[in-house]
Formats: sequence, structure tokens, C-alpha cells
Amino acid sequence: MGTLDFGRFGITTGLDSSPESLAAAAAAEELGYPAIWLSGGPLPGLQTIVDLIQATETIRFVSGILAVDRFSAADVSATYEQLEASAPGRFTVGLGGAHGPRPLGTLNNYLDQLTAVPTDHRVLAALGPRMLELARDRTAGAYPFLIRSEYTAEARQTLGPDKLLAVSHLAVVETDPDRARAIARGTISFFPRIPGYLASLKRQGFSDEEIAELPDHVVDSLAAWGTPADIAAKLTEHLDAGADHVAINVITGVTGPQPIDQWRALADAVLS
Repeated sequence: MGTLDFGRFGITTGLDSSPESLAAAAAAEELGYPAIWLSGGPLPGLQTIVDLIQATETIRFVSGILAVDRFSAADVSATYEQLEASAPGRFTVGLGGAHGPRPLGTLNNYLDQLTAVPTDHRVLAALGPRMLELARDRTAGAYPFLIRSEYTAEARQTLGPDKLLAVSHLAVVETDPDRARAIARGTISFFPRIPGYLASLKRQGFSDEEIAELPDHVVDSLAAWGTPADIAAKLTEHLDAGADHVAINVITGVTGPQPIDQWRALADAVLS
């Protein structure tokens, strides 16, 4: 791994600038998580990242992801420079969301303009081999989501030994198999509608029928569930396969409150 070090486990979650989100970020920091990877569709805005860093003391934030068709390279650079001046090392620029006929060209052009952000403080939400190669050549590494550990090993081979590989993985703190899988299936079912994720699932060897129906074995490979110890064991498969870091994306089947209780339950298992 290169200069970025987020520890073995962090959190993936969607946050905004509301008091509830700022309190949740502070709670994650208090629990000992070293990093939060921001998600939740289009980020609320660059100011949210500033607000979250100002509301906490040491925890690091990665924009996972800033869509390059929404946030200009100039604005991202200005935010990065602002935060480097006030809180150095706490913001890493995660990029993705390039659509259209030439996504690699779009990202390459964007990275050309992102001169204020050093290579070792930017990552790509890479899934396919060509995007992984771009992450290897022009950023600190890759941040794939919805992959099983076998694909993590392939991603490591593409990236080489010296680049960051941070995997975001779904987790359901629920021991009832039917309920846990139903919660996971409800989230996973959205992503095959997105061409990049559909291609990724097929690349991982899932058939059209498996992607459409999401049988138990598919859900179990893409989401960890059970006790905190069960979840820690599943997530560690990515580390054993070559990942440097796993960002735990806790889902509960309920929209709204941050899963602080679940973060707390997992902390002893993954941070000890």
C-alpha cells in the first residue's frame, strides 16, 4: 500500500450537514473508526465535507464518490486546499460517476485538471479492469463496491502491491437468516439497474438469472450478516484476499437514522 493508511476497517455511510449527521460522525470517531467513506448517492455538497471535518477532530473522510459530472475540478481543488490548510491529511478525494461513451477519457481529463490534489490523496471508485488500471496509474488506488473477495484478489493483481485497495462491503447486524438476507437483498437489487454494476456482477461470474433473482448464495457473497464476529470474519476475507481496508456499509432496512448502535456493536469485533 502507498502513503494512504486508513487502518483495517472504516465506515461507509451517507452524511449531510445536519446536526444528526455531525453527531453521528463524532460518534464514529469516538468509537475508534479511523475513516468514513461518504456515500448516499450524490453527495450533499463539498461544504458538507468541510462541516464534517470541522465537527470532528481526527477521523478522516473520503468522498466515496464525488461524481465528476457534478463537481468541477476547480471546486474540488479549492475545497481540498482549504481543508489541507486547516486539517491536513483528513480529506481524500474519491472520484467516479463518469458516464457517457468515454468514461475513461472523462476521468483522465478531470484528473488532468485536478492539479491541486496530489496523486496520493485521490482514489477512484473502480470496478472494471481498465478503471482499476487508471486508478493504479493516476491515483493512490481503488475503492470498489459490491464485490466478493475472489474479485478483490483479482483487483489486487491489477493494482499491484503498492496501491491502496479499499473495499466497501454491505453488513447487516442481524442473526435471523431470512430477515438479514431480505434486508441485504433489498439494497443489492437496486444496483444491477446501473450498467457499471451490472457489468461488474457479470464479470464476477454471476449469471443473468442469479443477478435477477439474487438467491441466498449471491446475497451471502455480497453482504455480511450475523453476529459482529460473523461479520468481522466475512469482511476479513477481503483483507486476506489483498485489500488494505474494508469500509463497512451497515444497512438496517430502515431509512433515516444513522446505524450508530450497529457501529458500536461491530467496533469490538473489527477494531480490537
